[in-house]
Amino acid sequence: MTARHINPILKLVLEIGPIAVFFLAYRWAPVPEGLPDTERQLEQILFSTKVFVPTILAALAISYALTRKLPKMAVITAVVVTIFGGLTLILRDDTFVKMKPTILYALFAGILGFGLLRGQSYLKYLMDEILPMRDEGWMKFTRRFIVFYAVLAVLNEVVWRGWGTDVWVNFRTFVLPLANFAFVMAQVPLFTRYAIVDARRSDP
Repeated sequence: MTARHINPILKLVLEIGPIAVFFLAYRWAPVPEGLPDTERQLEQILFSTKVFVPTILAALAISYALTRKLPKMAVITAVVVTIFGGLTLILRDDTFVKMKPTILYALFAGILGFGLLRGQSYLKYLMDEILPMRDEGWMKFTRRFIVFYAVLAVLNEVVWRGWGTDVWVNFRTFVLPLANFAFVMAQVPLFTRYAIVDARRSDP
């Protein structure tokens, strides 16, 4: 079945919408008054996780209904979110949901690193349709991506272990998405340098 394209704004909403829902659910969680900070934060995390897991699965389902295909990275993210979110709720331990970004970033970095060892860029298989580049460009982009995701994995561990849950939620909601956006924007010169020009467009 042929994949279909969707409005870029709708695509953006489906990608960042679940994160916004997680943040709002955390801030507006129905928590009894008078709880110590640690207990309050745990209850907020449990409530926001209950909301976040079905939200990200719904966003994935909507994306598939509209495009008739499932992005591989989005599927991996949804699986990890469901597993770690489930562990958080079952064990009433917010360690799992806080470690989820670390696991995801480390997993993606590891997969991409394995590809480089085989002389391949797995990013090319994921993004070649929307970002045609020569192989040399893909290899450079992949190496940068690995370093960037490794740094994010370490930062996530530092923040959730070193500061309270309130700080980590803000970090997860605002800093990580903005960091990803800034990283991609910083790669524009590389994309331009190694872009594959459609020969049909260059014909006189």
